[in-house]
Amino acid sequence: MNTISFTFKNEQGLALSAKLDLPITKKPLQYAIFSHFFTGNKNFTAVRNISRALTQNGIAVMRFDFAGLGDSEGNFEDTNFSTNVDDLISAARYLTAHYKCPKIIIGHSLGGAAAVFAASQIDAIEAVVTIGAPADPVHVGHLFESCMETINTKGQAKVDIAGRKFIIKKQFLDDLESKDMPAVLKELRKPILVFHSPQDKVVEVANAAKIYGHAHHPKSFVSLDGADHLLTRKEDSMYVGEVVSSWVKRYVDFGGSQDLETDKQVVARIGTSHYTTEVVARQHNWLADEPKAVSGADLGPSPYELLLSSLGACTAMTLRMYADRKNWALEDVTVHLEHAKVHAEDCDDCQNEAKIDRLTREIELKGDLTEEQKNRLIEIANKCPVHRTLTNKIDIVTQYRAPRELAV
Repeated sequence: MNTISFTFKNEQGLALSAKLDLPITKKPLQYAIFSHFFTGNKNFTAVRNISRALTQNGIAVMRFDFAGLGDSEGNFEDTNFSTNVDDLISAARYLTAHYKCPKIIIGHSLGGAAAVFAASQIDAIEAVVTIGAPADPVHVGHLFESCMETINTKGQAKVDIAGRKFIIKKQFLDDLESKDMPAVLKELRKPILVFHSPQDKVVEVANAAKIYGHAHHPKSFVSLDGADHLLTRKEDSMYVGEVVSSWVKRYVDFGGSQDLETDKQVVARIGTSHYTTEVVARQHNWLADEPKAVSGADLGPSPYELLLSSLGACTAMTLRMYADRKNWALEDVTVHLEHAKVHAEDCDDCQNEAKIDRLTREIELKGDLTEEQKNRLIEIANKCPVHRTLTNKIDIVTQYRAPRELAV
């Protein structure tokens, strides 16, 4: 995904550190704001994974650090739930002024509660998503119950939260207690999607039931079975992003399809996220990556796996087409493929190079077929266009292309 780093000012004039993740086409169909969890930041892995899934579906995502956290200015002890909500409103104003007004807001944990409050004050927001959110902001108080007496008597206390020390002032608790989330939900009247894990040990799943109960239709609930509160497993956060991308299109107008900004057939782009590469072909997009064993993030198939996929898909399509034309009873084709580097002496049909590339293809055929028909289909597999391309002499022309100006 394309990412722009910048800062914007909040109501107190503090510079907040932000990133805007854009689709590979650099032409967002819609914009979203992400509200991170209590004491978290914009660079948390789950936030980036969710954002990546959204950008693949044409949604630009603004993620930023609340005042006093991450790379943003301010002192954490001087902030509270209300200032977080104000920061979200400032973020929406910045997006509206410099790009386009956001229609989607997503919040994780206490950030989910803040997203609900912000959505009630940002007219442009048309869809709200909460992830592991408390039904009332005051729920976060359980994180520093052991210091509650000190906070009430001395006005503040140093609290250990997830291995980090934070100063919590009494004003923070007072602000939480003043917030009536059920009342805000009852007045919200905007589509809401509630994610929660039944195994969440930080914010119990009963909170999701309360949020869902107070909200008006249209409302949806998705169980994140097996996930922890912070969505530390990649598959959980990617799943959230994919579900949001699909759900939100029912309530937010995305206009036309995402245009491919190239005069070629395919675009592939890699940013600074190591080997993770975005690929777009027409309106289809996917990720390529390398396995974790070779320092990749394993967010998609590797380049060689994509090459094998191309051969496998072409083989299956060619056999389907041939069998249909012959009216043969072919019910199913499954193609198993593997790539390896082998020594030339292991290959009777090869020249005398030290090593060659070998693609092994095994084809399963199901249906009421004669042996003669099966043999013929195996012969036809060698005639599929991609097979012919790979076995012909290939001329690859590589040229420099000047970068386009960013258009959002």
